[in-house]
Amino acid sequence: MNPRQLSARLERVAAQVPAGARLADIGTDHGYLLVALMQRGVISAAVAGEVALTPLRAVERSVGENELGDRIAVRLADGLAAIEPGDGITAISFCGMGGETIRDILARDKARLAGHELLILQPNGGEQPLRQWLMDNGFRIHHEELLQENRFFYEIIVAAPGEPTRYSEPELYFGPLLLQDRSPAFLAKWQRLLRLKQQTLASLARAQQGPTDEKLERQVRWIDEMLAAGGSSAKR
Repeated sequence: MNPRQLSARLERVAAQVPAGARLADIGTDHGYLLVALMQRGVISAAVAGEVALTPLRAVERSVGENELGDRIAVRLADGLAAIEPGDGITAISFCGMGGETIRDILARDKARLAGHELLILQPNGGEQPLRQWLMDNGFRIHHEELLQENRFFYEIIVAAPGEPTRYSEPELYFGPLLLQDRSPAFLAKWQRLLRLKQQTLASLARAQQGPTDEKLERQVRWIDEMLAAGGSSAKR
């Protein structure tokens, strides 16, 4: 992968970045997303934040090789500490971290947000607790999509501060907009997870060790009901 040919996952993230945005990419890895968006003329300014020195050096190489050092600020910092008040950031992306990690960074560094930033999130798992945090902190989900790349499923969540909204537990679990759209990738993901979770429940039943896993049973019920209803709704 390189800035000229992003992975399918990063291309879908890139598609959610508004034209003219001043983007901070937290945990930017090689910085390919920022370099590609800058070369395409999509963003007007950028901050690349990395907490570890080795990936930071990789970002610096990518930025330097593409002669973008005056337009992409590369900073060694933890989470939103990479953003400075003078940056005028309008959008923030997190790609490839666990949803709980993204949630924890946003919770810890919430005071660093100006209150208007668009959040473009691509968590690797942990989507439910991330959506819970967004709901609890006044963010409304404006866009969701799910794609399959190789054998992995990836979710993208785009949220912005706005009119408070409440999502049901199943909506937080599946994704409120994904649940409405019920794309083939969405249904394939949950069909696969249903089989895996049913196998886990069967193994626990055979072992007869301790109490039943109520959380797992509830999730299996939600998935089963959602798929049986054609993916259009999920009951509590």
